[in-house]
Order: sequence, then C-alpha cells, then structure tokens
Amino acid sequence: MRLLLDTHVVLWQAAGEDRLGPAAKRQLRAAQELRFSVVSFAEIGVKASIGKLDDPPDLVECLGEMGLSVLGLTVAHAMAVAELPLHHRDPFDRLLIAQARIEGLTLLSADRRIMAYDINVVDATG
Repeated sequence: MRLLLDTHVVLWQAAGEDRLGPAAKRQLRAAQELRFSVVSFAEIGVKASIGKLDDPPDLVECLGEMGLSVLGLTVAHAMAVAELPLHHRDPFDRLLIAQARIEGLTLLSADRRIMAYDINVVDATG
C-alpha cells in the first residue's frame, strides 16, 4: 500500500502522541511508500501564523525519521480540486484528496468527511 499521511497524522507522530488506532499502525508499518504533501507544509504554516497550532521545530527531520518523502503539488493536482464534490470545504484537505486520487495513494486520516470521497482511505483512529 502507498500512503499519503494527512497533516494531523504527522503532527501527532511528531509530537509523540499515540493517537493512531491499531489497524492504522499496522497499515503504516506495512506500507511500501509513505508520502507527506507539500500542501501540509502550507497548512501548518498558515495555522501556525494565526495561532491555531505550534509549528513543530524539527518537522523535516521527523519526516526523515518516519521514512516519509515529500509529494509536490502539480498543476494537475490543483485543477482536480474543481472536479471534487463539496463534501469537504477545507482547501488543504481538498488538495490532499485530489493528490491521493491522481497519484493512486491511500489517504491516512481521522477526518470522517474525507471518507465521503471516491478515494481509498485508512481511518487513522481505527
């Protein structure tokens, strides 16, 4: 399985929070590929700038330790957002959904609204 990790999943891991469910942990360990989107870096930056979260100081180092590679944002990813139904209005999550769809990745997320889309999702709490 090839996984794209939602922003909150990586933030949990970086903070040492044990919020992943047992099934999600198994999927994470068994994955052939682990990706983290550049979109999530933008989300963290925006939310840190408005005080919604603390910017993890060693996030890039943590990504390496977790075996994650960064997924860039392409024109195709950005344009695919227009094709998505409006189950979810968060622009960052909509971009992650589009990336997962185009790249054939399974999204690891605890956000139930994402599960309404026609993509493979692993429930991070399961």
